[in-house]
Amino acid sequence: MAKVEETPDAEDGNPPKKSSKIPLILGLVLAIVGGAGGFLAVNMGIIGGSGNDGQVEAVHEEVAEELPDLAFVPVETLVINLPPHARAQHLLFTSQLEVDPAYSEEVLSLMPRIIDVLNGYLRAVDLSELEDSTALIRLRAQMLRRVQVVVGDGRVKDILIMEFVLN
Repeated sequence: MAKVEETPDAEDGNPPKKSSKIPLILGLVLAIVGGAGGFLAVNMGIIGGSGNDGQVEAVHEEVAEELPDLAFVPVETLVINLPPHARAQHLLFTSQLEVDPAYSEEVLSLMPRIIDVLNGYLRAVDLSELEDSTALIRLRAQMLRRVQVVVGDGRVKDILIMEFVLN
């Protein structure tokens, strides 16, 4: 039959000895001390830190540069009728012109010509280009150049498109 091996402790009737918890406690204490020492070494710059020896660096305030003098001249809202086969019926376009304040009155006096140029250009643009979401940058550059031709170079710096709605 099967032979049962008995341990020497079982013969005496004594239960086996439990291991001591001292190594576990000692390992935990050493881990905490090592973690704290590593933190201090890195924080003080001894190991791979910033090397600022615990000193706080002075915070430099950034001074914002002053904005140049600008004036914005609003352009009347344009409503452009689209061809009957288009998905949308109208283009609603609103913009403002960025100008030097010295030229704002001159640009304002030329507003009827500006509106005429923008209206003519937007009516001539192909419908597929109006519906393309990436075409707005090209349209903006074309409109800016046409406005600069009307008012003269150096008076209008940019055209800001406020509304460009196909409905």
